[in-house]
Amino acid sequence: MKKFMSFLKDEDGQGMVEYAIIIGLIAVAAIVILIAMRNRISNLFGKASNGLNQADAD
Repeated sequence: MKKFMSFLKDEDGQGMVEYAIIIGLIAVAAIVILIAMRNRISNLFGKASNGLNQADAD
């Protein structure tokens, strides 16, 4: 019983778990933003590609 109680009071891994949760939330936010801006990003890369192709043709 003493080992179980000391396990419950142990906070060594708490900071690691908090950082993991924060990193997970940042990753989810980045994915949501990329999905929401998918068309804009695609258009931006398309314009850049067209510009490079035109510069190469000249």
